[in-house]
Amino acid sequence: MSKEIELVGKIGSMALIRGQDNDMDYNIFSRLGAELRPGMIWVTSGAVEIGRIDYLKRGGRELTGDIDEIKTDYAAQGQTILMENYRRFIPPEYSVRQLLVEHTHFNSRTSREYIKQTLLRAAEQGAIPIVNYNDPVSFEEHRKMEIAQLRDKTEDVVECVDNDETAAVIAGLVEAKTLLIMTSADGIYTDPHDPSTIVREVVAHDGEEMERSIRKLQEFCSGASRAGANGAKAKLEYILPCAKRGMTVIIGHARYRISQLLGGDVPCTRIYMK
Repeated sequence: MSKEIELVGKIGSMALIRGQDNDMDYNIFSRLGAELRPGMIWVTSGAVEIGRIDYLKRGGRELTGDIDEIKTDYAAQGQTILMENYRRFIPPEYSVRQLLVEHTHFNSRTSREYIKQTLLRAAEQGAIPIVNYNDPVSFEEHRKMEIAQLRDKTEDVVECVDNDETAAVIAGLVEAKTLLIMTSADGIYTDPHDPSTIVREVVAHDGEEMERSIRKLQEFCSGASRAGANGAKAKLEYILPCAKRGMTVIIGHARYRISQLLGGDVPCTRIYMK
């Protein structure tokens, strides 16, 4: 019998770095590593930004030229550093496994099932999967063309242009108890410029009520933490299927521990069924 997946968590790029110092935030990696354990699946952004920082440190300048090529080169450089730091801080008795995924994997029934079984086996075998989108082999124009072709065949297409979506898709795939989205904000605000307007809870009795509540909350959302990110409105869109299925979804700041966010000990947005 497969071990139950307790948590699928995701952390954004900007939460893993100290922007003012152009460096990684090793305290974040340390806090995460101390709490990750088998039965959890961790979806991480950061390869492109960490690769950029590393290249800048080594060469004293950033890359110039075609933006897709730059993203590819930074991602290829940052991916190894990203995994090195997760491995450094996760307790040595646990295995750490890297999964690099693309949108095509989740739009294929066979590949989707294969990924699911790989993730479930990891939980049984005392391993923690670290998942990231495979940026080095997926450039923008090609991805757009593939997704357009898929949309000609079906409306139910996974794009995975954002790791929030990747995390939500994986949470649904393995039927996780909880989906945790760690970001650079305390949660969802009714006024994006005023953290005091944080929405602490979204509670519903069934899927229809949950969808109405989330759609209402999306009306307040705008902006994103960085260029290319889709912001709070997109986060809510990605997590909607999970919330409608009865999964608890928590959106909170990466400065807090996983246990603090799960326990409701710190400000965050908690979305769940009664």
